[in-house]
Amino acid sequence: MPLSTKAKAHTALIAANLLFGINFSVVKTISPSLILPFGLNLMRVVVTVSLFWLIFLFRPKNGGIRIKDIPRFLICAVTGIAINQLLFIKGITMTTPIHAALLILGTPVFILLLSLVAGTEKISFLKIAGLLIALGGGVILVLSKENSGLGSNMLVGDIFILVNAISYAFYMLLVKPLMQTYTPLKVTRWVFTFGFFLILPFCWNDFMQTQWESFTFSGWAALSLVVIGATFLAYLFIGYGLHHLSASVTGAYIYTQPVFSAIIAILFLKEEPALYKLIAAVLIFGGVYMINRKKVISQPTLTSIDSTQQP
Repeated sequence: MPLSTKAKAHTALIAANLLFGINFSVVKTISPSLILPFGLNLMRVVVTVSLFWLIFLFRPKNGGIRIKDIPRFLICAVTGIAINQLLFIKGITMTTPIHAALLILGTPVFILLLSLVAGTEKISFLKIAGLLIALGGGVILVLSKENSGLGSNMLVGDIFILVNAISYAFYMLLVKPLMQTYTPLKVTRWVFTFGFFLILPFCWNDFMQTQWESFTFSGWAALSLVVIGATFLAYLFIGYGLHHLSASVTGAYIYTQPVFSAIIAILFLKEEPALYKLIAAVLIFGGVYMINRKKVISQPTLTSIDSTQQP
């Protein structure tokens, strides 16, 4: 039996956050040892932009965007690419994975707070309870993990990750109306295209200092996973999820990232399973379920942010 559209959207979000969960550890293995943080960011964006436009060459239909939507695309590029990606990679190389993962878990909270301020989404008791329960599970899992390394400047790194989480929350809300007007592929392609020109001045020097001859096979594999998996595919999946689900539901899936990190560690790093991990997983998925539940009464949608967008 074929999956429904919403089921596919949820599947895409799970896949995206699986890739993001892997990304936490993989980035630490190649940056800054093999490639400097901003150089890695430029690599991510250049490859992703190239892949998106390569797809367009095979499907060159309605590739343009409306002039009146360009300001929103630019703001999405600033929040979703420039600030989000630059500060995430830089921050994670300066702080510890535990600090970074814990601060990233604040993104859905910021999304709900911004939605409340904008009046675009009603905050229900069920959603708040789900967020708190899921956050509790994430805290249990993340704080119980062993520290895999010390940060070079944890305070600055933590601030970068926190600002990154806030910026991504803005992106999730601002990009939603675009997802309702254009296809997810087109939106993501143009956001990354604008984002490339925004980050280029900040990343060029780091990129040019990369010693490519120092990369081993494992280094290239890790770079490919970060660039193609956790960037191109993950953003594509997130776009598909946003196209069919609300921003708060899409953002809530970020709570699954610590769970995926633990599962990967058990399967591939031979980390021993523990009861606290099972409890954390139950809390996280239980919280996401509560957030996804809908009331009979219709809720305001994010389209009210921009009344010119079509449903």
